[in-house]
Amino acid sequence: MIVILEPNANTSSEEYQQLMQHLSQLPSIEYRVHNVAGAQQTLTEIYLIGETAALDKDSIEALPLVERVIRISEEYRVLGRHADSSRSTSFEYNGIEFSQDNLNIFAGLCAVDNREHVEIMMKALKENGQQCTRMGAYKPRTNPYSFQGHGAKCLPYVFELAGKYDIKIVAMEITHEAHLDEINAALEQTGHPTGVMVQIGTRNTQNFELLKVVGRQQNFPVLLKRGFGITLEESLNAAEYLASEGNTKIVFGLRGMKSNAGDPHRNMVDFAHIPVVKRLTRMPVCIDPSHSAGTRAASSDGILDIFHVTAQGVIAGANMVLVDFHPKPETALVDGAQALLLEELPYFLEDINIAREAYEKRVLANRQFTANKEKPVWQ
Repeated sequence: MIVILEPNANTSSEEYQQLMQHLSQLPSIEYRVHNVAGAQQTLTEIYLIGETAALDKDSIEALPLVERVIRISEEYRVLGRHADSSRSTSFEYNGIEFSQDNLNIFAGLCAVDNREHVEIMMKALKENGQQCTRMGAYKPRTNPYSFQGHGAKCLPYVFELAGKYDIKIVAMEITHEAHLDEINAALEQTGHPTGVMVQIGTRNTQNFELLKVVGRQQNFPVLLKRGFGITLEESLNAAEYLASEGNTKIVFGLRGMKSNAGDPHRNMVDFAHIPVVKRLTRMPVCIDPSHSAGTRAASSDGILDIFHVTAQGVIAGANMVLVDFHPKPETALVDGAQALLLEELPYFLEDINIAREAYEKRVLANRQFTANKEKPVWQ
């Protein structure tokens, strides 16, 4: 059960204290308090955990400061879509909105290799009207002898250059809670010229202690990638770990499943799950075509597989695209074989616009069909 308080409820007031005292005395019930900060107001949500079936909804709604009560009908208590819930499916961070209704592009380096390439990439993004990027500083690798990323050493110049070229958000994976401190220190050192979206990679989707730590911090939104060898339900529960600790600014990432059934692609593309995630949860959905396809191969029509895979995701309603570009893929320290060329960036963005327009037309056509179907026959 979710108890939603009146907007901007004063948590220092006597009414709030009375409410919390009442909730604390409910038998076999525990509660967690979450504050959801929006652009115009802050909402306080209280999650009642335990034997809530016996609670009377009307009695809880009559308590001080309570605006409404939602009975939870799905397993995903915080992030799930519930029958009588109209809670937001969007959040804003550093001036960028993330929603189940819009689309953001994060093109950039899978792994930062040097300052020169970072600046070339940032400049190209600026020239093409982009304000988000991916820049890998920490790189978990299957092979212990492979390049593991420059780590904290590259953060100051990455953030500095992001500010120079008006990049609002840099998405980067972390693998340890200490990386949060290093990112915060680098942002402080450079004067907070940009924002960071923390990424939990596919290998850490079930690193529950890391999920808890990242969920407790409120500074950065989180991109959680689906685990490459687990079910969708297990990955959504990983997102719920983050949210249950307090951070609900989460984007769910689809990046392909580990299966030889997907050969010759690197992974089996799982973008058909975009509408499923949006139906089950309130999270925006990201696609990673680079790590799904894993190749620059082109089909008989001349279009790269990565472009085709991206279009599949966008036309299915994806809200974010995380994609690899590199000024010189042949010298890339990680995944150069799948990186797109900077000269392909304008065309890639145009192709996404074409697919997005098709998605929006599909949504409009469905609305018109539904409206006509519901009209009485005499109209």
